[in-house]
Amino acid sequence: CCFSGRPKCYSLHFGILPLIVVALPWASPLPRRKDVLVLTPWLAPIIWEGTFNIHILNEQFRLRNTTIGLTVFAIKKYVVFLKLFLETAEQHFMVGHKVTYYVFTDHPADVPQVPLGAGRKLVVLTVRNYTRWQDVSMHRMEMISHFSERRFLHEVDYLVCADVDMKFSDHVGVEILSTLFGTLHPGFYRSSREAFTYERRPQSQAYIPWDKGDFYYMGAFFGGSVLEVYHLTKACHEAMVQDKANGIEAVWHDESHLNKYLLYHKPTKVLSPEYMWDQQMLGWPSIMKKLRYVAVPKNHQEIRN
Repeated sequence: CCFSGRPKCYSLHFGILPLIVVALPWASPLPRRKDVLVLTPWLAPIIWEGTFNIHILNEQFRLRNTTIGLTVFAIKKYVVFLKLFLETAEQHFMVGHKVTYYVFTDHPADVPQVPLGAGRKLVVLTVRNYTRWQDVSMHRMEMISHFSERRFLHEVDYLVCADVDMKFSDHVGVEILSTLFGTLHPGFYRSSREAFTYERRPQSQAYIPWDKGDFYYMGAFFGGSVLEVYHLTKACHEAMVQDKANGIEAVWHDESHLNKYLLYHKPTKVLSPEYMWDQQMLGWPSIMKKLRYVAVPKNHQEIRN
């Protein structure tokens, strides 16, 4: 041993100079997950509890002085979910890192005052509302692409795009960050592609043939570098504009277009359903070691109308 005390240190001699290897207490090998898929066919990691070391990752992203933007849309009645969303984000989302919350809303006066930690701030972006909830959902892509180009590219390093009618219930940190990430839909993560609710009509820009598809991704939680999110949201918005001109609307709106985009622009990281879960509908199966980002019980019809 080259010095006394901890951490332990070993000297390995290769040629003339010794190589010093420090055994860090938090750098022990990870337990292997054999009960879930942890790698895509294109070698992108699928993130489950037990597949990453958050101490190492935190240090890496702190060294880069990373800033994360979190976009959320609180339009019309959905503004009622914003307080819980922000409070739980402060407890669990990117703790210890710089975060900017970008709140898109048509009710700026109703944005709650939630105490924020050091290095974290909230920006309110006033946008118009739409009569149909489907239009509100689809115009998210337009707004995110617009502000990515004009603002986000100059303010943050990564963007995480999330639904507001959810809450953070466990750690969601830098392990999710990558050039482009999508999240497995909790209703389809064990299904074959034939069961996926892709847009199957060839007339739509979101069309995916029956013999194509990797996973079914949830539209409520995706992200990546600002530039890649800009490319994604711009492409989805343009595809929806084309569909509207052709008199067709994809079966699951912006989510259908997201799935089409991620089929041909493979994500560099995929998040497991730990990062998008509905416990009321799906319970808590043993395969889920953590439930990190979960749906808030609600009456969809009352909120949407």
